[in-house]
Amino acid sequence: MGEHDDGPVNGAVQPLIEADGIGAVIDGEVLLAPTDVRVDPGLALAVRGRNGSGKTTLLRILSGRLKPSSGTATIAGRTIDDRDRAVRRSVSALIGTPAYAPDLTLREHLRYISTTWGVTGGAADAAADELLAAFRIDALARRFVHELSSGQSQLFALATALVRPFDVLILDEPEQRLDAERRGLVADRVLLAKERGAAVVFASHNGELIERIADEAITVEAP
Repeated sequence: MGEHDDGPVNGAVQPLIEADGIGAVIDGEVLLAPTDVRVDPGLALAVRGRNGSGKTTLLRILSGRLKPSSGTATIAGRTIDDRDRAVRRSVSALIGTPAYAPDLTLREHLRYISTTWGVTGGAADAAADELLAAFRIDALARRFVHELSSGQSQLFALATALVRPFDVLILDEPEQRLDAERRGLVADRVLLAKERGAAVVFASHNGELIERIADEAITVEAP
């Protein structure tokens, strides 16, 4: 992990994520002090900080779920706004627990998400099966979400973010409720997303995961 070279001005890499001075104030309470972010394709940025420092608020802004009170934030040059379908198509985010349909199995959930974003037929089946196998929960493919253990639920939540097409991947503490072996499975999938050219931003308290995945790290200080 370390600083990456932006290269010469001519032919410099265009960042996928770029934010200047983004902050959040709601009802007079400062949730995030002004923060700068830049993430190029194929790189990962770790966001560190104490609980309450604004890590999740930063991720919500970068995913388009919260409009910043100050500063600007773009993805591939477009203002981040989840009402913009191009932005929604570019960004896959896991922040909190996803909403699930109680009558869909794990495999059916993943298939549904894929087809929503244009992956259909056998390709949607293959994407679902491949991720279930990668996270070693393929034996649970026909179970409902409420039948999963805590760790299995976390792996499946991550699968819902990874099964769809994306250019930007945003994860809030992906290591929660996972042991070292399962954290390794998650790291493998995030590294694969980087290899495919995605820009990744993830908040984490786990130094091992940060060391393995991140190219850079920032620390968000409490407002």
